[in-house]
Amino acid sequence: MSLEERPTTAIVLSLIGGSLMFLSGAMMFMMFMYGWVGFGMMGGYMGMMGSIGGLSGFMSGLSLVGLVSGILVIIGALILNARPAEHTAWGTIILVFSILSLLGMGGFIVGAVLGITGGAFALSWRTTAKV
Repeated sequence: MSLEERPTTAIVLSLIGGSLMFLSGAMMFMMFMYGWVGFGMMGGYMGMMGSIGGLSGFMSGLSLVGLVSGILVIIGALILNARPAEHTAWGTIILVFSILSLLGMGGFIVGAVLGITGGAFALSWRTTAKV
């Protein structure tokens, strides 16, 4: 095991943010794909009129963007951990997909904020000088 330095803060924040993005994207996707929208007495938005003019398909597409963004942020954080020398490339990927996840609710918004912060930390990370 090497004692190579790693951007630990960036990795942890990105993993937590990506997990929240994945979770919220999966929940939204299931709700819109399987009609679990609204839990009220009248069936929420799906009620007597059925789907609201393709809104369900559009929203499931946006939730899929959040789901895929979460997966890519998690992968970016894991590779950032494995290859800390490539921190600018993986930090950029984490940052871009964290911003993109805002289209699909962004991990309850908190996930996107954590991912953006983790990506920014990865981009600004520098190793300490060895004496």
